[in-house]
Amino acid sequence: MILSVLDQSPIPEGFHAGDALRNTLDLARTADALGYQRYWLAEHHGTRGLACNSPEVMIGQVAMATRRIHVGSGGIMLPHYSPLKVAESFSMLAALYPGRIDLGIGRAPGTSGLVAHALQRDRRQPPPDDFPVQMKELLGYFRQPAATPFPQMRGSLSLGEFHAPELALLGSSPQSCVWAAEWGLPYVFADFISPGGEAYARFYRENFEASEWLKEPRVSIALWAVCADTDAEAMRLTASWRMMMLSLYRGQTIAVPTVERALEFLAKEDAPMGELPAGRRVIAGSPATVKPMIEAAAAAYGADEVFLLNIVHDHAARRRSYELIAQVFGLQCAG
Repeated sequence: MILSVLDQSPIPEGFHAGDALRNTLDLARTADALGYQRYWLAEHHGTRGLACNSPEVMIGQVAMATRRIHVGSGGIMLPHYSPLKVAESFSMLAALYPGRIDLGIGRAPGTSGLVAHALQRDRRQPPPDDFPVQMKELLGYFRQPAATPFPQMRGSLSLGEFHAPELALLGSSPQSCVWAAEWGLPYVFADFISPGGEAYARFYRENFEASEWLKEPRVSIALWAVCADTDAEAMRLTASWRMMMLSLYRGQTIAVPTVERALEFLAKEDAPMGELPAGRRVIAGSPATVKPMIEAAAAAYGADEVFLLNIVHDHAARRRSYELIAQVFGLQCAG
């Protein structure tokens, strides 16, 4: 099984965004040395708890700090941007780090409606829901010769040569699997957001159309998983994320609380901690507990690759989680 990392750059309570981004660089170096396949950065806006607003900025930093791991976006939220600008940014990254840059594309805003509106250049009216048009334009720039919907640019030296990253489409809803199959792109399902997407993965495989980007269907899933030396310690570490998510559901974004403060908060809820928040899959435990749970989820989706993410307050505990999972799965260290 291919294992990779999805990092949301969490900001621990008592620290700042710069600390969180430096933690990202440290975790990326660790993942590179442990033998993980990819290190993807998520895009979020307008939240106190997550530091990465611009994955393309961190991708260059992470690629420079590592040696062999693929580095990419999980994902770039395309509705916020010009496809040409995204193509130019990732072409630059792919030129700097050949064969190591991934471009995962998402449709979700990655923020609240108000912040999504603030991100738009033209605020006179809501932006159109034209994601398929945006995506086709983006793919066109990475073809050789580059294609553009603007006739006056065709054959123009201003387009230049685009260095193509490895492309993928992200999703947590039925529509994303339809587009991924139709466009012949790798499909990454966000189980940590919306568990139970096995039918979407099956639809994608059954309806996949080969393309210049991919000849055979490829399914990946992103799972929330934290590993510690004991089941009890791993469950304890999840408290920070549980409090953070419950606060988000109630309209408040917070930094990642300490375990102690989170446990006190959760004790006041009228439900066992393991059931909070409702509707989310949480994989937590010792290596012996976590391994079969990850394998079972991957088997249910028919996944070729699993991205692992977690949010804990203590960066050392977070790094240790990835070390333990690498050991139990027998990943080969890179030196």
